[in-house]
Amino acid sequence: MSAVLKQTHYTAQEYLSLERSTTVKSEFHDGQIYAMTGSNRKHNLITGNIAVELSVQLKNRPCEAYVNDMRVKAAKARSYHYPDIAVVCGTPEFEDAQVDTLLNPTLLIEVLSPSTEAYDRGGKFSHYRKIASLREYLLVTQDQASIERYLRQGEVWILREAQGLEAAVSLESIDCQLSLREVYDKVFEDSENQAG
Repeated sequence: MSAVLKQTHYTAQEYLSLERSTTVKSEFHDGQIYAMTGSNRKHNLITGNIAVELSVQLKNRPCEAYVNDMRVKAAKARSYHYPDIAVVCGTPEFEDAQVDTLLNPTLLIEVLSPSTEAYDRGGKFSHYRKIASLREYLLVTQDQASIERYLRQGEVWILREAQGLEAAVSLESIDCQLSLREVYDKVFEDSENQAG
């Protein structure tokens, strides 16, 4: 998330109306609209790799994965966000007939960027934790093979970390597994080629 667009206070309906009339994505929290920053090569590769892995594993199952453009509402936090990947198992629930704002994600994934890392770990995760349906939250780094997995157990969120290309992450909420070798496929090749 970047700077506030304007200091004017917006209602959620005003935000949605503006958001649906432009190609530029922004997030919303408690009356403020925040312009989103773009992503780089590593971010896009990681997001795409995860999406492919989940798509294969969720095939013929009652789960759907959305990449980048599915807005998620955290009603109790009075906020709307665009996670890098959102997964819902069971019947997806949407805010309205536009079917562009998911209300009941099961799993949310953010690929960390230098400009958004603090917010993804802090304020955004705080908003996400207020979504009753959310069971897991993943934070995926770009500069090394490392994934932090937060699993909800009652009111407590348990952290497990996976590091290195030989590691894997079990996603209990959707009964899938992510191999870090697959998540980071092609991500570090340029630096390896330059070092060699």
